[in-house]
Amino acid sequence: QVQLAESGGGFVQAGGSLRLSCAASGRISVIHSMGWYRQTPGNQREYIARFTVRGIQDYADSMKGRVTISRDNIKNMVFLQINNLQPGDTAVYYCNADITNSDFRQTYWGQGTQVTVSS
Repeated sequence: QVQLAESGGGFVQAGGSLRLSCAASGRISVIHSMGWYRQTPGNQREYIARFTVRGIQDYADSMKGRVTISRDNIKNMVFLQINNLQPGDTAVYYCNADITNSDFRQTYWGQGTQVTVSS
């Protein structure tokens, strides 16, 4: 079984920054892609950024310039640095990964980490 665990969320004032972390664990053969989404109540999950299968960074146009995704391949981790946070960034942030475990390829989601930005 594969699990994704996020951390790093919390409360921050507008203009502040946060660094979110996601660790993949379990029976992992190949990580094809790994990245981040966010969701606010009543809305669909919104794509933020990811590393593609070839290790290329990809960003949603709406987030470019304000977020940076990085990774630690040895530890199977990805990180999301978010700068100049605004109240509109308040959401649950989810880690997402496309992974082949010992048997098959599957998309996994973490439990999410809450980010709350106060004005």
